Amino acid sequence: MQFLISILLNGLAVFLAARILDGVAVTGYVEAIIVGVILGLINTFIKPVITLLTLPITILTLGLFLLVINGVMVLLADALLQGFSVSGLGAAILFSILLAILNYFLGFLKK
Repeated sequence: MQFLISILLNGLAVFLAARILDGVAVTGYVEAIIVGVILGLINTFIKPVITLLTLPITILTLGLFLLVINGVMVLLADALLQGFSVSGLGAAILFSILLAILNYFLGFLKK
């Protein structure tokens, strides 16, 4: 049950972040839930490999390159899904930052 609540709250965070930002669009709440699940899968399986491969540049930029990696993961989700669109890398980076903030505050609802 806790897992289902996490998925629904993550979908809500995606939906709210898409409503707040101009460069991000999601067609509905069901699509937002699907985006949340796809982003979770991408962050679980693909992001660690990319992070490891780009470790030298991440160290040189004192970790700021991780924001670019997060943006690229959002763009990958955009390429995989029809009901979700992001206008560019800048919007994707802002979306990932806003999504992290919203997930932090919505996490208090799980407790």
